[in-house]
Amino acid sequence: MKTKPTFEKINPDFGNSVLVRQHSESCPNTLAYWHFHPELELVYVNKGQGKRHIGNHISYFNNSQLILIGSNLPHTGFTDRLTSNGKETLIQFKPDIFEDMFLKMQEFQTVNALFERAKKGLLFGPETKSVVGSKIESLASLSGINRIVALLDVFNDLASTDDYTILNADGYAFEANLQDSNKIDKIYKYVNSNFKSQIPLEDIAEEVSMTVPAFCRYFKKVTGKTFTQLVNEYRIVHATKLLSESQSSITDICYECGFNNFSHFNKQFKEFTGKSASGYRKELKQIIQS
Repeated sequence: MKTKPTFEKINPDFGNSVLVRQHSESCPNTLAYWHFHPELELVYVNKGQGKRHIGNHISYFNNSQLILIGSNLPHTGFTDRLTSNGKETLIQFKPDIFEDMFLKMQEFQTVNALFERAKKGLLFGPETKSVVGSKIESLASLSGINRIVALLDVFNDLASTDDYTILNADGYAFEANLQDSNKIDKIYKYVNSNFKSQIPLEDIAEEVSMTVPAFCRYFKKVTGKTFTQLVNEYRIVHATKLLSESQSSITDICYECGFNNFSHFNKQFKEFTGKSASGYRKELKQIIQS
């Protein structure tokens, strides 16, 4: 049986079909738990840093991001820190926001296709962010039909571009009870707090009141990966953060992330990112200097 994250109830303001929230450092993101909802979610961070955890996908972003998450795709909150003048705008809306009849119009077929792609999570590139970012931020100051018209304009831009990456290409479905939901949430929180240290299977199994063999079977069935793979993913994501933000040597970063073998770190890093740690850092420097 696959598992289900915590269900989140979305409540737009009275008289509105779309929920728009915007916050800066003075109002930090509190949705750092594993959750899902039938509403699609569009998130734009103009200046900030954080971790993406969408379905089976885990990665780190540094600067800005624009993502669209489809119905019932599990995820956590994204922004760890907003930098100077940083702002996160979050928009949530039901997939049938315009009713079935309206969506059957030929003009809306590209939007329908966008919503379908979003079920696997979409990360949009710099070109799209430059076009759409300010439009998304302006939604917070609009209401009524003006907000809907502006949102349609955003949909049109997102539906028309091929400047995106699918995040959860090998996505999985979730069908389980609340007990399983609480269990997987506890596992992710434990790993997030302890991945820099060694995590014996006995410790994590005890955390969720299971034997080691039962835990290993359960975790593989739930996520499609081993527990060791998950821990290594967290470590590599943290390594990408340190490579971009610190001047530490790659060897020091290896041990800071919880690896105790440098060659194993290099192998895991290349498997996860497609390039070596030194190549990754070199590429980052070229981007910053360009």
